[in-house]
Amino acid sequence: MEQSETLDQLAAAADRLANAAETLDRVLGKLDAQHEAMNAKVDRIVAAVEERGEDIHAGGSRELEHRVAELEKVNSDLKAQAARLTRKTLSPFVSALLAKNNAEPGDKLEAAALDKTLQTLSVEQRIAVKAEMARAGMIE
Repeated sequence: MEQSETLDQLAAAADRLANAAETLDRVLGKLDAQHEAMNAKVDRIVAAVEERGEDIHAGGSRELEHRVAELEKVNSDLKAQAARLTRKTLSPFVSALLAKNNAEPGDKLEAAALDKTLQTLSVEQRIAVKAEMARAGMIE
């Protein structure tokens, strides 16, 4: 009788172990399914982030290229404006000095004639007059 009780107990223990194994198998199946679902979600998120990062990078470079082109246009406009605004007239002092020596403002002057005209001035004044005339395009 002892043997039959032991066998019954072993059979009952084996049934419980079989039930526990089936339960563990179901739980592991559910965990695997959740793990796969999580991996799929992570993959989609990573793809979306990478795609958005590429779009932002591409959009940012296009935006920068547009900004550079805009700034280059503004720069060229400012250079053209500065060239137009360069002084082309002479001060009254230089105009009077030229008039004394029968030279017209706007005429190109020879170096010898200009030096003769300016000999009564100090060195600093000669330099200032010549610089002003060079800006006006009368001498080179």
